[in-house]
Amino acid sequence: MGAGLDAVAKQAGEDPAQAKTIHRRPALIQELEWRPQALGSSSDAEPAKDVLFSFYDGQLFRIAVHYDHYQIDGMTTADLVDAISAQYGNATTGALPVDSATAAYGDREEILAQWQDAEYRFELVQFSYGRDYKLVGTLKSLEGPVRAATSEALRLDLQDAPQREAARVAKEDEKERARLDKARLANKAKFKP
Repeated sequence: MGAGLDAVAKQAGEDPAQAKTIHRRPALIQELEWRPQALGSSSDAEPAKDVLFSFYDGQLFRIAVHYDHYQIDGMTTADLVDAISAQYGNATTGALPVDSATAAYGDREEILAQWQDAEYRFELVQFSYGRDYKLVGTLKSLEGPVRAATSEALRLDLQDAPQREAARVAKEDEKERARLDKARLANKAKFKP
């Protein structure tokens, strides 16, 4: 956590240029997706289906590991919590609040367990559909700035929407005018009544 986009991309074997820009202003928020490749036998397969790295002004602030349901098939929530607790210590379980930002695309997610200290928080999340799980690690010091930047970016996008739409329409009109002018020249020369 806190590493730069280039360093994370290099470690994952990805091209930093593949990072998707989510917002450019007031802060640069980017995401880089990585799909681990299995090495060796299928029994050694990586349990992660994909990993989403999120960056705030070039600094890694969140990692979301989506587990391959075939690699965790048959495991219970308790099995997953026990395995993760071996790495991060005792978990908080029970009814935990769901961050509305994590469910921004309409997929309801339930936080099953949480591990945290002063710097980091890790949450085991289950999707509302199927038995898919993800583990989300967050750099707590950047949560506030990310939330504020995202909120401001959405406000600015709404504010600028009419101008962007007008520019898009003007560009389309100009393209259509150019197409018609070209067609006119070609057709005028060959038209015979």
